[in-house]
Amino acid sequence: MGNQSESEFPLTRAEYQRRIRGGSNQGNGNGPQHHRGRKIFGIIILILVLLVAIFGGLAWYNAKQTSDQMFTSAGANKRRNAQKVLEQKRPVLILLLGTDTGDLGRTYRGRTDTIMVMTINPQTKKTALMSIPRDMKVNLPGYEDESPAKINTAYAYGGTKETINTVQKYFNIPIDFYALVNMAGMKQAINQVGGVTVTSPLTFTYEGYSFTKGVPEHMDGAKALKFCRMRYDDPQGDYGRQQRQKMVIMALLKKSASYKTVLNQKFLKTVSKNAHTDLTFDNMMTLAKSYRKATKNIQQGHVQGTDDDSDGQSFQDVSYNERQRVSNTLRKSLGLEPMDVDEGE
Repeated sequence: MGNQSESEFPLTRAEYQRRIRGGSNQGNGNGPQHHRGRKIFGIIILILVLLVAIFGGLAWYNAKQTSDQMFTSAGANKRRNAQKVLEQKRPVLILLLGTDTGDLGRTYRGRTDTIMVMTINPQTKKTALMSIPRDMKVNLPGYEDESPAKINTAYAYGGTKETINTVQKYFNIPIDFYALVNMAGMKQAINQVGGVTVTSPLTFTYEGYSFTKGVPEHMDGAKALKFCRMRYDDPQGDYGRQQRQKMVIMALLKKSASYKTVLNQKFLKTVSKNAHTDLTFDNMMTLAKSYRKATKNIQQGHVQGTDDDSDGQSFQDVSYNERQRVSNTLRKSLGLEPMDVDEGE
């Protein structure tokens, strides 16, 4: 089993910053950092959720083995019984996370620079994806002495558990399951499905790769990562990058929807090595059978923040009104009544 260990937590702010400075691939905290851009692999696990369950024989065995290797309990304070939610075929919420470091087996796991909330509603047959800015300013519920902090450091300080608890706190939503993926596996996954085709929303050149607005381009893993990493030349900044990430995610999902891919041992090994989730194989089967029609109608959005350079860091300040708007949207997609974001359930 590839279960993550929480033994390295908690971390103090000084220890976290020391590890960043000491890591060979963590950057120095100043200016663009290439490894921050690996924010795209967050929905790869849904290939299993939405697709592989419908196949039999060897494909079924491969999917079961892969999901068992990925299973890791978060240990978070869940706000409702997720198993009952699935049993009753009610709308479900999954938190999608992407880490910015190397293999998940490393002692230091870095930050979650991809944070997306996904709701799947089988009644309305709609799926909603909401991106949360990595620099959102928060007070970590389990680490008051390390606050204020960027929301993407919740994982560095307290693992998946702290990230889930933080998102639940600030948006007053119940997180039923999570899927966490290592960005380093993205290049391999794309190459193993033969590349993806994406149409760039703008013209730009980044680290030797050029992209033209409105022109469909077939990309291998290396080019797709460059397409997703660029941030500072995008008029929309990090929000524009999030949109490009989603484009590649959807292209990868489409390309992966084949029996050949499910039988590809290298592809499945890449998924199992680079992903953790608390969705069991049975949970995935339920999602595949009862929820997949909802994934044909995907609505996308993002949490909007404003620049905040207080406390010596570049934060994104998300107002109460914005948090309430996002909470209302997500709760509605779950069939839940609105609640004040500052009042716990």
